[in-house]
Amino acid sequence: MGDELNRSLPPETPDWEHLPLGKWWSLGRMFLHWFGFCLIAGVSLALIALLYLKSKPLPPPQLGLTTRILDSRGKLIDTLDRGERRDPVQLKELPKSIQEATLTAEDQRFYEHWGFSPKGILRAVWINLKKGQVSQGASTITQQLARNLYLTHDRTWSRKWREAVLTTQLEIHFSKKEILEMYLNKIYYGHGAYGIERAARIYFGKPAHDLTLAESAMLAGIPRGPRWYSPLNDPDRAKARQEAILDRMVRSGRITPREAKAAKEEVLVYADPPRPQPAQAPYFRDYVIQEAGRLGLDESLLQNGGLKIYTTLDLKMQEEAETAIRKYLKNSGELEASLISIDPRNGQIRAMVGGKDYGRSQYNRIFGQRQPGSTFKPILYLAALEQGLTPVSRFDSKPTTFVYQGGNYRPTNYRNRYANRPITMAEALATSDNIYAVHTHLAIGEEKAVQMGRRLGIGSPLKPVPSLALGTSAVSPYDMVQVYASLAAGGIHHPPVSILRIEDAEGNILSESRPSPEQVITPAEAFVMTRMLEGVFAPGGTANRVKQMLSRPVAGKTGSTNWDSWLSGYTPRLATTVWVGFDRGKTLPDGASRLTHGIWGSYMRAALKGIPPQPFQPPAGVVKAKVDPETGERAGPACPRSVDHWFLAGTEPKRTCGAHPPPVDSSPPSLWQRFKKWWTG
Repeated sequence: MGDELNRSLPPETPDWEHLPLGKWWSLGRMFLHWFGFCLIAGVSLALIALLYLKSKPLPPPQLGLTTRILDSRGKLIDTLDRGERRDPVQLKELPKSIQEATLTAEDQRFYEHWGFSPKGILRAVWINLKKGQVSQGASTITQQLARNLYLTHDRTWSRKWREAVLTTQLEIHFSKKEILEMYLNKIYYGHGAYGIERAARIYFGKPAHDLTLAESAMLAGIPRGPRWYSPLNDPDRAKARQEAILDRMVRSGRITPREAKAAKEEVLVYADPPRPQPAQAPYFRDYVIQEAGRLGLDESLLQNGGLKIYTTLDLKMQEEAETAIRKYLKNSGELEASLISIDPRNGQIRAMVGGKDYGRSQYNRIFGQRQPGSTFKPILYLAALEQGLTPVSRFDSKPTTFVYQGGNYRPTNYRNRYANRPITMAEALATSDNIYAVHTHLAIGEEKAVQMGRRLGIGSPLKPVPSLALGTSAVSPYDMVQVYASLAAGGIHHPPVSILRIEDAEGNILSESRPSPEQVITPAEAFVMTRMLEGVFAPGGTANRVKQMLSRPVAGKTGSTNWDSWLSGYTPRLATTVWVGFDRGKTLPDGASRLTHGIWGSYMRAALKGIPPQPFQPPAGVVKAKVDPETGERAGPACPRSVDHWFLAGTEPKRTCGAHPPPVDSSPPSLWQRFKKWWTG
């Protein structure tokens, strides 16, 4: 009975201490099998993860490098960034002191680990578990770089996981030196200094490659707390951190105690706090950014890619242009002005002012369309020259009603001043006679002037109506400067150029100017027109006051309406258009043309200072002839006056003036004449 009861009870738990050796060996083998399996599975999973991360490309590192816009001589116009101005620098250009100080302050075992510090991780986990939240990080340099390149600074577990993945990818895809270089170019040092180069210049007024050990240790201590450890905010706290870093550098064998002592005793001289600098040539800067976009550059690359944009601007000429506008419009209220200046030899923009105050209005008036008035007339007269008219072709200058298909048109001259006689094309240009212009326009056909305007560079719409001869179709200063630059270039139209080339941060050329000049009128036609336009600046011409400011050959044309005042002119080296008026079309005050002439003359005199005067050279296909101004025929010996005119070869007057009889000699006969008369009886 007892045996049966015992057999029904469950067996007693075995005593592990009394297990046979075979049992222990069996359990050990089982444990080793499971351990080996887990180890192989873990290593396999790790290798698969590493291979996956290696095959998965990283997003492009967004270092936020500063883009520079430079003038034609390499001088800085402005910088572009998104609030993080950086000057990239290569690791090999930096002194060893800044590298060693940074590693000491941030990650002493940087070259030994794979992006993570086990000791730091354990410390951070322990602190975070005690606090019940993520409040402590294990920040190796690679982890900091991953966070600054791709992530926010939120202290969440999901962000830490993404940081770990990105840290691993950085270690896989880049060398340690590349990671350190990116870190030094990315990290924030306070006071708007992003990257070590900007920090060196802002704190010490020198490039990073000139930093001393003492300066390097001071800067290396700032990123941990830019406000807290900035020597400009708290010199004592910053000095204490610098000395702590120097002591750690001694303990790690990076420097000697003597070097640390000398660095601690070095008196640091800080640069003056940087002051915000206004952009130079802001209207041109905006235009260049737009042009770079048209070239296909991505906006983020343009704003944040560390590009160098080499432009055609001449900062000296730009300064003279801005000075001239300020001088003549300083007490003009809402009156505005714009100026654009181009080298006619290549179309390169040398100066651009879109208004008198960029801070008040960013609207670029260079591209605003306004009525050009008489500055349009050279276009008309070039078309007339092609149709066989000449500088001495004559029309009456008197009040006239023109009958055309659309009705009647009765233009007037400025202040109703008429010659009341036939005048020549050259005279009409110099005095800006409107009646002559409409006569010419209707004689050759209204479409001819439209076609000529297109060829010379006008992109604005032109209406083929009688009033087009007087410049009633709105155009922009950008249009008009191309017309006059084409004349100055001997009939070659160079599309305006603002960007010479664009380089990326490594110096590779992304875009480069490729000139596309076109001969739109013959050199002979351009020269004949130029010689007539020189008369605009001669005594009696509408711009004669300007000639008093310039002692060099110059040609051009004035233009005025009730709302706009223009002057477009050129030398062989520079073509410039100036516009003055109100933005909202208010009537111009009396004397506005004097402001236009003053701006143009003052700028051209300063811009061309030091450049020897250069005459307009006659090309092949032109001839010069003395002409009687009354008849337009070749001047004869009996003509009381003669004027030199240039003509397209074959169009010069063939007939000699016969309107003036030889002069009658009324003087008394000489003694010899009387003797001769007596002798011949």
